[in-house]
Amino acid sequence: MTAKAAPTLIDAPPGRQGDGADLVARPLTSPVRVAILGFGQIGRTHLDALAGCPDAEVVAISSHGGAPADIPAAWHADYRALIARPDVDLVAVCTPSGHHAAHAIAALEAGKGVVVEKPLALTVADGERLVRTARERGLFLSVVSQRRTEPAIRSLHDAIAAGRLGRPVLGEALVRWSRDQPYYDSAAWRGTRAMDGGVLLNQAIHAIDLLCWLLGPVDEVSGATATLIRRMEAEDTAAATLRFASGALGAITATTAAAHGLPAEVTIVCERGVVSLHDATVSRWEVPGVPAPPAVNTPGSGGSNPAAIGSLGHRRQWRDILDAFRERRLPLVTGEDGLATLATILAIEEAGRTGRTIRPAFTTRGDA
Repeated sequence: MTAKAAPTLIDAPPGRQGDGADLVARPLTSPVRVAILGFGQIGRTHLDALAGCPDAEVVAISSHGGAPADIPAAWHADYRALIARPDVDLVAVCTPSGHHAAHAIAALEAGKGVVVEKPLALTVADGERLVRTARERGLFLSVVSQRRTEPAIRSLHDAIAAGRLGRPVLGEALVRWSRDQPYYDSAAWRGTRAMDGGVLLNQAIHAIDLLCWLLGPVDEVSGATATLIRRMEAEDTAAATLRFASGALGAITATTAAAHGLPAEVTIVCERGVVSLHDATVSRWEVPGVPAPPAVNTPGSGGSNPAAIGSLGHRRQWRDILDAFRERRLPLVTGEDGLATLATILAIEEAGRTGRTIRPAFTTRGDA
């Protein structure tokens, strides 16, 4: 497997507007001014994460309803007022998944850089349009995939890319989580195909993203999906096999119908080594010439309670985002990365519906 190309400079300096009219490039020593679009649980996670980043300033938040008393930023009930503000450099899109593409594109068209929560979009076409808009306007775009920032994952990625583990053989992801019926009933959009998706697009997406990052592009998938326990439109359970361009194989099993959630597991088997993780904790590390990363503070498990994950992983990713924005380089997780993971998941869903083997396809990598 070849190493991913080093991040390169993006065309536009921090603060560039799409039309060049409203926002003058500011000194790199100034705080990066962030607006949060959407302020449910994940929006608060971003606010908490940014509170630990002294070179970022949250200047505005947009969500329906009245402003909570503890919000240290301007409040907008209409997101269009937020993205029109001239004092915003980056917009964090934290709305329900079905709005991600439209809200992110609107922010880009207003000349703002964008950080969009996973998934990038709910269709490949919308994801491609989002990535293309950022590219054509020379604007910053990153997708939240905070597990890539975990020290053990970074060490494993570097070891695979450097060839220390030999040829990749197998990647496994197990996500056996519990999301009870009140979770899905808490909002009308939860569990719907049009606005949310199921276990693959919401809970298993991080583990699937790691397989894509560690083992490279996915050539084809097969799979099965089912809604077995929860009253929801999308799937609560899925199983899939993957074939990577490298020849390695992958297996994914995921559910939110477990009675009690377990830590998510990711195992990578290569020619000369094996690594297994339970959430962010290393349970097995056999990498020739590379000692196991030291134990560090890790996020809590989201197996039974999404709030238990906390903001540590988001803070680490925001650290990379802020540095990348200032340095005018690509972030650790690009829009194209988010699109590749999205295309893989949607291919699994299509395989589950049709019983066929599906090749993930998206035009930004030259498939069509």
